Parts: sequence; C-alpha cells; structure tokens
Amino acid sequence: LLYAIGEIVLVVIGILIALQINNWNEDNKGKAFEREMLSQIQDNLKKDKAKLIEINASFTKAIASADKILAIGPEDHIPDSLRYWLAYFIQFERFQPITNSYEALKSRGLDQVSNKELRLLLGEYYDDEISHTIKSVGDIEKSFNDEWVPIMEQYIVDFKFKEFLIVSDPSIFQRPSIARNIMILNKDNYQGAITRASGAIKTVEKLERILSESFQN
Repeated sequence: LLYAIGEIVLVVIGILIALQINNWNEDNKGKAFEREMLSQIQDNLKKDKAKLIEINASFTKAIASADKILAIGPEDHIPDSLRYWLAYFIQFERFQPITNSYEALKSRGLDQVSNKELRLLLGEYYDDEISHTIKSVGDIEKSFNDEWVPIMEQYIVDFKFKEFLIVSDPSIFQRPSIARNIMILNKDNYQGAITRASGAIKTVEKLERILSESFQN
C-alpha cells in the first residue's frame, strides 16, 4: 500500500513539474514575443517621428510664406520670390504611420505588454492620436485638390510641386480675391496640423523613453 501511495505521489509531482515547465516555457515565449514586437514598434516610431518633424518643417515654412505673400500691398512691386512662396504654401504632405507591428501585438492582446504605462501610451498613440493627425494633415491635401487646383487651372503658367508656381496674374494675391481669402483660411489649417503633429511627436518621444528604459532592464 505504501508503495502504491509513493507511486501516486511521484506521478503527481511529475505532473506538477511538467505543468511548471510548460508555464515557464509559455511565459518565456510571451516575453520573447513582447520584446520582439516592442523592438519593431520602436523602429516604426522612429520613422513616424522623422516624418512628423518633416511635416512640421514644411507647414511652418508654408505659414511663413503665406505671411510674406499677404504682406504684399496693392501698390507694391511683386517680388520674384513670389513663385517660390506660392509653391511652399500651395502644397501638401501625407502622414502614413507604420502600424503593422502594433496591430500584430494588438491581435495577441495588449496585455502582452507588461508595462502598464507603456500599454496605455501605445493605445493612446495608435488608436487615437494618429487618426487625428492623419485627418489634420489630410485636410491640407483636400484643400489643395478642392480649392487650389481650380485656381491653378485658371491662372497657372508653370509649376513644379514644392519648388515653384508661376501664375499669369499675381495681383490676385495683392487684392481682395478668392485666392487671397483661401490663403488666409488655409493658414489656420496649417497651424492646426502643426499642433496635432507636435502633440504626436511628444507622445512618440515619451514612448521612445519608456521603450529604451524597458530594454535596459
């Protein structure tokens, strides 16, 4: 009887050890998956940030160019630089964040991310912030297509995207006109996009800091 009990105890111990080893293996697999996904997300965020900085620089230049154009009075000489200022303003950018690694992580469950602050911040950036940024940046392109293209079709002489725009009647930007009004309104769109992009950059920088710290542990 004692022998039989001993056998049962050994079997139970064996099962418990096997379960513990299995749990340990699964835990290691989960940690490896988390680390791999977060490493890829870190690379993706670096590219997102570079594009957001590029967008901010482009839109800041656009606003500065609009200010120079709108400062030209009805009696003023039209500077040769007008063709460049117009090209810097009448343009658009596109923001297409890289989300594949985040989506892969999300499909397995964000609870795979052990750091709660990081988990919440990833959700804030990918599920909320970038959608607003994409829309704000996209509004500039919509304005280009809906408002500026018809004006360009009427007045364009020569054009190279983001480099120069020559119009047949530059005075449309000196006097009250639809073109001048659109420029005034679009300045606000540019500023809104800059604000959104700047917010996204700050979130990315927070994520980069937390990710860097997590990889050091």
